[in-house]
Amino acid sequence: AASVRGIVVDLSVRVGGVVFPGSNCEQDTAWGLRLAGAEPVELWHESADLEGVAAVVLPGGFAYGDYLRAGVIARFSPVMRAVAAFAAEGGLVLGICNGFQVLAEAGLVPGALLRNRSLRFVCREVVLAHERLDTPFTRLVEERRPLRMPVAHGEGCYYADAATLDALERDGQILFRYVRPDGTPVGDPDDPANPNGSLRAIAGVMNAAGNVAGLMPHPERAAEALLGSTDGLPILRSLVEAAGERAAP
Repeated sequence: AASVRGIVVDLSVRVGGVVFPGSNCEQDTAWGLRLAGAEPVELWHESADLEGVAAVVLPGGFAYGDYLRAGVIARFSPVMRAVAAFAAEGGLVLGICNGFQVLAEAGLVPGALLRNRSLRFVCREVVLAHERLDTPFTRLVEERRPLRMPVAHGEGCYYADAATLDALERDGQILFRYVRPDGTPVGDPDDPANPNGSLRAIAGVMNAAGNVAGLMPHPERAAEALLGSTDGLPILRSLVEAAGERAAP
C-alpha cells in the first residue's frame, strides 16, 4: 500500500505507460494513474515486453516528432506490435490525445484524426458528455453530468466515412462527444464547443470488442482539484478497476 496525497491506495494493479521519443505527457499520465490506484510502469518504445501489466495507456505528446502525420511512425514501433497482440487477447488499452492518433493509425480503433478544422493548435478546456457508462473506461463516471477537461492538439478532428459513423452509433462505440458548457449537444462542426471540428462532435471512441479506446481530451490533466478539475479521474479509475478485475486470479 502507499499514500498518494493522503489517500491510501494499494497500487497492486500495474498499468503500463508507453513512452515514445517525443512523448511529453508520460509523467502526467503516470501521476494520474497513481492517483487512480495503479502502479504505473514505463514501457519504452523499442521494447516488445509489456512487463506483465494489466492495462496499457498511450499518453499524449508528439511521438517520433509526429513527422509525416501524427502517430503514423509510432504505429511501426516494437512496443505497438506488443500492444496490438495484447489488445487482440482482450487486454485493455487507452490512447490519450497523441495516443489516440497512434491507435487510429495502427487500426486498433476506427476512424482517423485529421488537422483541426481551424488549422491551428488548440489548447483549452472543453466539455464532454458520455455516451455509455457500461465500459471499462466509463464505469465510474458520474451519470448525467458533463465533464470538464483540457485538450491540446493540432490534429484532433475525428473523421470517418458516413457508413462507419453510422456503425459506431449503432454499435455503441462512441464514448464521448463535445457538448456546450450547459451540456446541450453540438450539431455544427464549427460550433466553438467543438474544438477541432470532429464529425458528430466525437471526442472518444472504442473498438468493436470494447477493450481499446481513444480519447482526445486529457483526463490526466483533470485528475485533481489543483488542476482545475477532477473530472478525468473517474476515467482513469474506471480503467484501473477494470484492469484489476481482469488481472485477478
